[in-house]
Amino acid sequence: MSTHTLRSKRTRGALRTAAFMSPWLIGFGVFFAYPLISTVYFSFMKYDGFRPPVFNGLDNWSYVFTDYRLFWPALSNTLWLVLVMVTCRVVFGLGVGLLITKIRTGAGVFRTLFYLPYLAPPVAATLAFVFLLNPGTGPANSVLEAVGAPAPGWFTDPSWSKPALTALALWGVGDLMVIFMAALLDVPKEQYEAAELDGAGPWQRFRYVTLPSISPIVMFAVVTGVIQTMQYYTQPLVAGKVASGIIGGSGQQFEPGYPDKSTLTLPQLVYNLGFQRFDYGSACVIALVLFALAMAFTALLMRRRGGLVQAGD
Repeated sequence: MSTHTLRSKRTRGALRTAAFMSPWLIGFGVFFAYPLISTVYFSFMKYDGFRPPVFNGLDNWSYVFTDYRLFWPALSNTLWLVLVMVTCRVVFGLGVGLLITKIRTGAGVFRTLFYLPYLAPPVAATLAFVFLLNPGTGPANSVLEAVGAPAPGWFTDPSWSKPALTALALWGVGDLMVIFMAALLDVPKEQYEAAELDGAGPWQRFRYVTLPSISPIVMFAVVTGVIQTMQYYTQPLVAGKVASGIIGGSGQQFEPGYPDKSTLTLPQLVYNLGFQRFDYGSACVIALVLFALAMAFTALLMRRRGGLVQAGD
């Protein structure tokens, strides 16, 4: 076979491969590559969405990291939610999944009860939680006071607002419950029987049989949870608005983060800067910070992917 014929065959193969990949390539370019490149470009521009962008070097980056007083509280809150909320959701979802797979009577009822809250719209669920946890009139604090327990301020107390958001996230843990149930039911029963014959107790069976078998699902839940929490916007914004008493129309001015910036997250700053202050350059800087954090967390988790499997070694 001549060199020209071989080159022509390889070219046709490459074009055929590109044709099959074209739907993905187009989607990647339009919905990921182009927005990412545009975000990087506008992060070095002074741009308000009306006038042509003007290059201003690192001014946007300097403003966000040194002069924008809301950035560091929002970053701290976002990292807290990623570390605490995601961990609690994964552990709680796995625990509920384990519990329901062990129930022999009424498992379908419990499965439905745990999954239904996940179907509630985020705004409606947040409104309900704010009123339930209202320090003055909410039934949650009334029950705590009746049994002599301290009644927290919840969404009106900076030290309790993020735990309250975590409780809201745990209430809607039905999605993880279903995923973990499917993984748990797929673990071979022969492995449990062999471990039991070797004298392994419930904890040993979970550690050496269950956890290594479902470790890819645990990793999936953690990675997707981190990415979703990096985009956490609706619930903290609605909770802060309602707790502060500002529940009117869009014409009202409201600085997010009530109380005392404790519910402020980075996605809220992107909206606040880009669509309320029309500072698109600074908004793009924060968007890139979110992207870098999400990539860093994902890369770290993927590197540690074998940790759960090796837990029993």
